[in-house]
Amino acid sequence: MSGQLDTKDIIVFLIYFVLVSGYGYWIYRRKKSATADTKDFFLAEGTLTWWAIGASLIASNISAEQFIGMSGSGFAMGLAIASYEWMAAATLIVVAVFLLPIYLRNKIYTMPQFLAQRYSPLVATVMAVFWLVVYVFVNLTSILHLGALAVSTISGISYEGCILGLTIFAVFITLGGMKVIGYTDVIQVLVLILGGLATTYLALDLVAQHYGSSGALKGLSLLGENASSHFHMILNPGQMMMPDGEGGQKDAYQDLPGIAVLFGAMWIANLSYWGMNQYITQRALGADLKTARAGLLFAAFLKLLMPIIVVLPGIAAFLLFQQGEFQTEITENGFVKPDKAYPVLINLLPTGLKGLSFAALTAAIVASLAGKANSISTIFTLDLYKKYFNRDASEANQVRVGRIAIVVALIIGAFVAPVLRNFGQAFQFIQNFTGLISPGITAIFLLGFFWKKTTANAALLGAIVTIPAGIALEQLMSNLPFMHRMGWVFLIVAGLMVLTSLLDKKGRDNVRAIEVDTSDFKTAPGFTIGMIVVAIILGVLYSVFW
Repeated sequence: MSGQLDTKDIIVFLIYFVLVSGYGYWIYRRKKSATADTKDFFLAEGTLTWWAIGASLIASNISAEQFIGMSGSGFAMGLAIASYEWMAAATLIVVAVFLLPIYLRNKIYTMPQFLAQRYSPLVATVMAVFWLVVYVFVNLTSILHLGALAVSTISGISYEGCILGLTIFAVFITLGGMKVIGYTDVIQVLVLILGGLATTYLALDLVAQHYGSSGALKGLSLLGENASSHFHMILNPGQMMMPDGEGGQKDAYQDLPGIAVLFGAMWIANLSYWGMNQYITQRALGADLKTARAGLLFAAFLKLLMPIIVVLPGIAAFLLFQQGEFQTEITENGFVKPDKAYPVLINLLPTGLKGLSFAALTAAIVASLAGKANSISTIFTLDLYKKYFNRDASEANQVRVGRIAIVVALIIGAFVAPVLRNFGQAFQFIQNFTGLISPGITAIFLLGFFWKKTTANAALLGAIVTIPAGIALEQLMSNLPFMHRMGWVFLIVAGLMVLTSLLDKKGRDNVRAIEVDTSDFKTAPGFTIGMIVVAIILGVLYSVFW
């Protein structure tokens, strides 16, 4: 196995780099406004098409966290981890039908703006600071860490050098604003799908070859026969023991507790991520409702495809590992390291295809870094700088501050990222951490949307108690799966918010209104048909792989 790129691989990667950079610069020059405009820079208002919105959503979402982390989880626990992708498709439909119309009708451009408009400036500021800390120190750093780990394994470049290179590339893309990110993401998605499918084909073909045959379809059949334990979506306690990356084993049920992935707290995590997250919703907030909905529907269909690219290779690597392959490559100090599975497979690709897959991985990493950095910039500039540091800041000044925030955030991420090198499965680390915050965010937003009596004091209390409640439950009930913990924390926070609102008469008298028109929830015939098709596909998938 070669941990180096051949000359042809480098040429393929350079073509990708020049294509993305050149196209981004062309978009920037072609759509550049005569004067700097914040809505143009942060939201690309009115300039993104439905396919650009959908592609940008997926490009920003699919990163090293999925390619490396989710493939690692596929190696460890199998197809069950695909619930994060397939349930996201259902969540995108819900967001498109019910949440997106409320944002657009009330001209909401940032999540803190919604909180300020619905609750109070204090609630908005507390959550803005909170989001910035999480985005910079958890999300940005994890993308950089996993990205550098994979790129280093494939290219032979040092881990530190990869962090530096990815940071610089992301800065270059991000400084052009959301319109450049949105349209370059179309290329990024095309590259990551083609490159990802190439890796999946290789992995399945390797399985077939190991059993004396050839071809991806034959490999898939053999994978189902010889790794049947890895093809269940709904897990029971004790059904799947997996390596924890630190020399021991853990029950996969602790990460994906059975039916909860369908009817439980995964909805809390998904609604928080896809509907109440600046990083994601920002792509649709600059468009009209029809365009934005079409973009989210397109993203839902792409989500159905993702497990083929990010989960199947991990399962294939597991089977080959069980058959004696990759014994030294997927272990470190005698410990099985599931997150090494995907880079190992890429290194086995033939010259040229390896460059394409390397470009796909880089595309996913850079697109996610750019999207996250732009969201950090948007929240910092519009919700903190403009409100508390320079109320009279001009449009040009805000754009300049936004660009500085991008650079600073990526530099911080580059310095902090190496701290994550000691973790086992990074994907589950990220899910566990975000599981501490998503219940409170979901409760605050849902009650803010659909219960007019929710007060600002209730929202502030919800923001304050979320993390302590999660930590307390984790300490008191150490064997409680984190997804169940999320559900309990959501119910606790929502209950406290309802009780506080009912007791807060003064607060109820001063509730800030958000306009909700139920007629906005009606969908066009084309969207309705697409929504039904997504639901049918999901029903078939869960029936087959239950």
